[in-house]
Amino acid sequence: MSSNAVSRSGAASHEDLIPRYTLRERANHWIGALAYAYLLVTGLAFWSPDLYWLAAIVGGGPVARFWHPWLGLVFTLSVFWMFVEWRRDMQLDSNDRAWAKAMPYYIRNEDDKLPPVGRFNYGQKLFFWGMFYSVILLVLSGVALWYTEALPWNLRFVRYAAVLIHASVAMITIGLFMIHVYMSVFLEEGSLPAMIHGTVTRAWAWTFHRSWYEALSGRSRSKQ
Repeated sequence: MSSNAVSRSGAASHEDLIPRYTLRERANHWIGALAYAYLLVTGLAFWSPDLYWLAAIVGGGPVARFWHPWLGLVFTLSVFWMFVEWRRDMQLDSNDRAWAKAMPYYIRNEDDKLPPVGRFNYGQKLFFWGMFYSVILLVLSGVALWYTEALPWNLRFVRYAAVLIHASVAMITIGLFMIHVYMSVFLEEGSLPAMIHGTVTRAWAWTFHRSWYEALSGRSRSKQ
């Protein structure tokens, strides 16, 4: 089954749709996404004087400086909630290693040649763990920057270390974010609507996440 078949399946009836994300998962995802978008805009504004004009989008410099750490906490809580909900689905296994070797097929949209994977593929798992560990570093360095005036003078070096860590890790998350958006919109067509509506077609599930689809279908049959 090709990606073209998945595209055509968008016109399928509601009987062909299966649940992929719960309302809680979708709500938390978009809370985290919006918080990250705010952090991205304000963080870039603080990072370079040439980008400080971005602060005007969110109400100006003082407003951005006030809300940046608070939205950072919102994003942190969102990611930690995802960890609690998805940590089992995000464990790497032998199927992921086989999928990683076949990634060129994924890039060329030759999805019918990919080995079956579970609810999340290798790329999605790497993005998740990259963001999770990045958030830990960001929140620790962010707290040091938030309360830097309270540091004793002989510990002021912590501030410079925090600035370096915060900026470096933030750049890593920007790269991960860009890859995530590209994969969701272009490489795995249907992922973005699934995070909005919560459902996917059976054709989509079979093409992109066959092991998950077969396990889901098996549970459905066992309940009948």
